Amino acid sequence: MWASLIGADECGQQVLVLEKAPVRGGGNSSINNGEFAVIKDAEGMRQYWHEMTQDVDTPSAVIDAWIEEGLRNCEYADKYELEYDINEQAIAGTIPEYSFLPGGAGCQSIADPPGFGMASFEILDQKRKDLGIEVLFDCHDEHLIQNPDTKEIVGCTTMIGSEEKTVKARKGVIMTTGGFEFNEDLKNAYLKCYPFKFEGWQFNTGDGIKMVEDVGAKLWHMDMAISMYSMWTRDPENDFSILYFMPANSYFNVNRLGKRYVNENNMGSPHNGWHTLLSFDDSIDDFDRIPSWGIFDQTCFDAGKLSTSQGDFFECGNFASDLPDEIRAWNGWSQDNKAELEKGWILKGDTIEELGKKIKEFDHWMDVDALKATFDEYQAFCEAKKDARFDRSEKTLEKLDDGPYYAISIYPGSCSTLGGPMKNEHGQVLDPAENPIPRLYAAGCFGNFQSHSYGITGGNNAENQVWGRISARHAAGLEPWDAK
Repeated sequence: MWASLIGADECGQQVLVLEKAPVRGGGNSSINNGEFAVIKDAEGMRQYWHEMTQDVDTPSAVIDAWIEEGLRNCEYADKYELEYDINEQAIAGTIPEYSFLPGGAGCQSIADPPGFGMASFEILDQKRKDLGIEVLFDCHDEHLIQNPDTKEIVGCTTMIGSEEKTVKARKGVIMTTGGFEFNEDLKNAYLKCYPFKFEGWQFNTGDGIKMVEDVGAKLWHMDMAISMYSMWTRDPENDFSILYFMPANSYFNVNRLGKRYVNENNMGSPHNGWHTLLSFDDSIDDFDRIPSWGIFDQTCFDAGKLSTSQGDFFECGNFASDLPDEIRAWNGWSQDNKAELEKGWILKGDTIEELGKKIKEFDHWMDVDALKATFDEYQAFCEAKKDARFDRSEKTLEKLDDGPYYAISIYPGSCSTLGGPMKNEHGQVLDPAENPIPRLYAAGCFGNFQSHSYGITGGNNAENQVWGRISARHAAGLEPWDAK
C-alpha cells in the first residue's frame, strides 16, 4: 500500500497492484493491531539495531536507511490522515522488547491507531482509490520477466483467475508478497522447528520466494519469525493457530512428557515467546515442548472464552467478522468454549489420568503418570502459596477443582515469518554477490531486515512504511528500460 501511494502520489508514477486475494487485499498489515514504530532517538535506535541484529546479515547502510526514513513515519501518517496516539508509556518497559540492550531505553515509542489495522487500511485504501491506483484481484502463479542480458526485471506474467496476462513494468517491480506462514514446505525447510502455525493472511503462501529465486536473488533471514505460542486445533479443516489466554488462573502447562517447564505467566516476550518452546530432548529425539499442553479445570472453562475478543480481531484477522466471506477463514471462538469442545479442539477427561490418556492419543510421548505427579505437585504449590519450581506469582497460583479437566495443545505460532530476498539501502533485491538485480525491490515481511530476533513492536508496519517509501522513490527515479 505504501509503495503504491508514494509511487503514484509523491512520485507521479502510474502504479498497478497485483493482489492474490479474490477481493479486498491488504495482507497482514490490514488485519493486525496497526501499531507502527516511532523513533524518538536516532542514535539510540541505531545502537539498538546493531545489538538486535548482532551485525549478522544486516549491513549498517540498511540500518541507517531504515532509521533515516523511519524518522518520517508520523509525517507520512499525518499526510495520509491516519489516526494514531503516541504511547509514551512504552518507553518504560516492554517496548522495545529488549530495552535492556544498549540503546534500547527510550529509543522508540508506539503509535496506536484507533480501530487497529482495519481502520488504517480503510483510510489508506481510500487514498489509493482517490489517486486512481488500480488493483487487479485473484492474481496468482506469477513469474518475473527478466532481460537475459541486462538482468533487468521488465515485468511479470500472472494468472488472473483462469486467464494468463503479461504485465509490463517500465521502471520497476516492488514485491510486497508477505511471508510464507501458510506454506508448509517452506516452513519445514527454513524455520527452526516444525510444526509452526500462524494466524493472519491465509494468502501468504510464500509465492514470492520462488519468483525471486528464479531470477537469481539471495535470500536472507529465512529462519526468522514473529511468534509467541498459540493453540493449534489439529483440525485439518481449520489449519491455523489461534491466540489464547486462559480466562482464569486454575491451569498449568506441561511438555510432551507431562512435566511443567516454565512459569506460565512468563513464557517469553510478546513477539518471541516461541523461543521458550525450542527445547530439544535427545531421549525422544525431538522438541519436547512442541506440542505443549495447557491443563485447566471446569472453573477455568466456565470463566470465559479461551481466545480473547481482542485476539479474534488483531493478528487473527482472517477470522474478523467484518472481512468478506471469501477471505474470512473462520467466524471466531465461541463465548462459552462449548463449540470448540464438541469439535475436539479442547480435550476433556473426568480425571487427570483420563485426560492424559486422551492427550496420549495425539502424542504417544505423553507420560500419564508424570502428568498426574505434576498435577499433584502443582496443587501442593497452590496450597503452600509457593511455586518451588518456577516461582509463579502467589496471586496466580490457583488450585484446579475436582474436575472434569480440559487440555488444549500449544505450538509455536502467531504473527508472521520474516524471510525473503536480501535488499540494500535502496530496497533493491540483491543477487548472491550482493549486487542489485536491476528494477526489482522488496518491502514488508517479504525480506524483513531484522535478523537474530525481532524486538520492536510496530516493526512490521514500519517495515512496510519505510521500505515501501524508499523503494517507490528509487524506482521512480529510474529511466524507463524501453526508452533506452
